[in-house]
Amino acid sequence: MLFRLLIIAPICARMVLAQEIPPAASPPAEAVKPSVKKLDATHYQVGGVSFDEETREIRFPTKVNLTEGLLEYLIVHQHGKVHEALLSTEVSPTDLNLAFTLLRYPPSRELYPLPEEDRAASSKFPTVTADVKARARITIDVEWTMDGKVRRVPINEWIQHGVKATSMPAGPWVYGGSEFSDGKFIAETSGDIAAIFLAMSALINYPGDDNNSDDVWTPFPKRVPPLETNVTVIIAPYQK
Repeated sequence: MLFRLLIIAPICARMVLAQEIPPAASPPAEAVKPSVKKLDATHYQVGGVSFDEETREIRFPTKVNLTEGLLEYLIVHQHGKVHEALLSTEVSPTDLNLAFTLLRYPPSRELYPLPEEDRAASSKFPTVTADVKARARITIDVEWTMDGKVRRVPINEWIQHGVKATSMPAGPWVYGGSEFSDGKFIAETSGDIAAIFLAMSALINYPGDDNNSDDVWTPFPKRVPPLETNVTVIIAPYQK
């Protein structure tokens, strides 16, 4: 099954990402050229991203980037907006997006305002079916080693609401697929991978309350490991 997907991956990636985007925003044919490597019966790798065809789990390496201060992003590329991101990574957003596409995660554009004629954001949003919304929802866990023990928690537990002084509510994140502009994949050019403060450029966005505020979310004190700690991000389908 996955081999057939690999053959049509560049086409699928463009078609899926183009959902709810005007035709002018579609990428050129040469936009997606990553190489996918088969590791075993169900595991594959593209760049620094590994994924499991059976469980639809995606893994990639990151590092703790901030332990205090305001957060707008959960994950960015190391050459991106690191001054406001909890985690940074060397992996390519394009490679990560291809893993999503090959594992049949449809992007839900529900959080992205539709553009006006002048391309400015409007107050209207795309109509997205309940099925697509459900399949685009994901969990994000973090796994790291502390005192010789491997630990794993939902990433929401590492993020604190600055006013309520509580952790981010448990719940899903939404894979939206970023967008294209002038033939360029914005997630790749910006380095935006997962956003807390809503960003159309990011592959993933937080859909909960206060995702339109850039001054309430911070790293949760004493829960986030020290700076530069190696952390594996684990993405999986959301189960209610």
